[in-house]
Amino acid sequence: MIIFQILEVIIAALLIALILMQNQGSGLSGSFGGGGGEFYRSKRSIEKLLVWGTVFVTVMFGIVSLVLLIPR
Repeated sequence: MIIFQILEVIIAALLIALILMQNQGSGLSGSFGGGGGEFYRSKRSIEKLLVWGTVFVTVMFGIVSLVLLIPR
């Protein structure tokens, strides 16, 4: 069980890092509607990789969390 707890902490830190890398350089104006036309631009390959990596790590976090819920 301790292995899953350590794995969950590592996955959580990786998930935080991936989310922060996606928002890097976007500024606060985009959060409140000041971004303008940036919403409709296409994603580049590195942005797509970050999105899919975030989805994968999120699924892994969920699976490990469910495993830790099983009583032993």
